[in-house]
Order: sequence, then structure tokens, then C-alpha cells
Amino acid sequence: MYINWRLREIDIKVVYYGPPCSGKTTNLEQIHARVPVRNQSKLVSLKTHEDRTLFFDFLPLEIGECKGLKPRLNLYTVPGQSMYVSTRHLVLEEVDGIVFVADSQHDQLDENIQAMQEMKEHLYTLGYHATAIPLVLQFNKRDLPCTSSVVMLHQHLAQSNGTPYCEAVAIQGIGVITTLKQIINLVLSKV
Repeated sequence: MYINWRLREIDIKVVYYGPPCSGKTTNLEQIHARVPVRNQSKLVSLKTHEDRTLFFDFLPLEIGECKGLKPRLNLYTVPGQSMYVSTRHLVLEEVDGIVFVADSQHDQLDENIQAMQEMKEHLYTLGYHATAIPLVLQFNKRDLPCTSSVVMLHQHLAQSNGTPYCEAVAIQGIGVITTLKQIINLVLSKV
């Protein structure tokens, strides 16, 4: 988090993290589509020919004032593919909050757990304790058959019983803004 006292601005970095194809980029696309045109910035997205995120996605947003400061929210995603592990590490540098996007499909539970463990390891090597970073869990793809229960997902992925979560169908925009509001509130309350 960076505060420019002269301009009364605060830069906040939120990273959407999760396993491959869980819906991280879809979240940013849905947020971008819902921002009023007058406040819209450019969504920067680098993708492969299969439409998978290659490096990261970036979406800067401006939100209303908070205690006399104007927050600028910088949303990032990480690529999910295993070959981009070093990129995921770099994107987590100076993170202020994390949305962990979990694929709710039952056969993806191990991938979710592995991604969560990797994220914690990255945070540790960057000098953070995972429980010190505001975290919201998003259980995405709730519209698909064969999904794990919310209780099971929370049990395997939450930092504590109090870790907030949101059910989502990101491709339809369901739960996307609720998740964003939750992480903004957590980060701003920490400030």
C-alpha cells in the first residue's frame, strides 16, 4: 500500500489468486464491464491463443473517499498454469488483499488446496504471514453439477472460521461485485 499524502491518494493492490481456469480473469472482466464508462480505465490482459492468461491481468479502479483519502484500487490476476509459478510470486509483491478464486467443481478440490498452499509459500518468502493479509474466498462455478459443498471448501481453504467467502458464477457476474466489496472493506478497515 502506498499513500501519497500530497495528493491525498492511497494505492491499494488486490490480487485474484487461484488454480488454472478458476475464473480469476473472468472476475476482472465482469468488474470492468460494470464500471460506469466515465470511471472506466483500460483492462490490460495478456492471453494465449487458448484465451488463458499468460502473464497477468490489471484493472485500476477509483472508488469514493475514505477518511479524506482517495483510494485507487489496482486489481491483478495471476496466471494459473504451473509454468508461471515465478510470475505468481512477482504479482504477489506488495499485495494488500487477496481474493482466492476457487473452482467449486468437486474434482478440482486438490487443485484449489495446492494453489492455496503455493500462495501461502509465496507470501512467506516475500516476508508476509498469510493470516496478516486480508483474504476473501470466492467459491466460483456454483452453477455447475458436481460441486463441493461450501462447508467443505471453506474447511479446506479458509485461514480461520471467520474467513469471509462468497458463492459466485463469475461468467454471469453473480457474486463478483459482492466479493470485490468484501475485499475492499477488509483492506480499508486494515488501513
